[in-house]
Amino acid sequence: MPQSLARLCIHLVFSTKHREPFLHAHIRADLHAYMATVLKNLGCPALIINSVEEHVHILLDLGRTVSVSQVVEDVKKSSSKWIKTQGHEFFAFAWQAGYSAFAVSESNVTAVQQYIVTQEEHHRKTSFQDEYRAFLSKHNVTFDERYVWD
Repeated sequence: MPQSLARLCIHLVFSTKHREPFLHAHIRADLHAYMATVLKNLGCPALIINSVEEHVHILLDLGRTVSVSQVVEDVKKSSSKWIKTQGHEFFAFAWQAGYSAFAVSESNVTAVQQYIVTQEEHHRKTSFQDEYRAFLSKHNVTFDERYVWD
């Protein structure tokens, strides 16, 4: 086969450090747009990005020449630098050290997009910690609670 082709949809989830509520409503749209540009430049276009006060969900097409860890490092590093330029209230901003990445089959892309769109509604009833544990369980990811949160 002379050509290399891939379509790998990845659902990324990560929070602010210590789940601090830095992601105020007035900055989210610009943050999402900034992250989308970073991802596009990496060859990993975002299908959707949404967040609430302390965490973000990104559904993206993973480019075939980049690793998930490199994508996460670049988007977190770039967006952290950017958000710190948005006012003194963001001076201490930081993302958590870790992240989770889940493969999404083509048949589930629409459902994941809808889930990401409804984050504010979802988190009126469910905490980020409970949501995150449920994702890990659903995807059979073994974890140690002592090391999940920072």
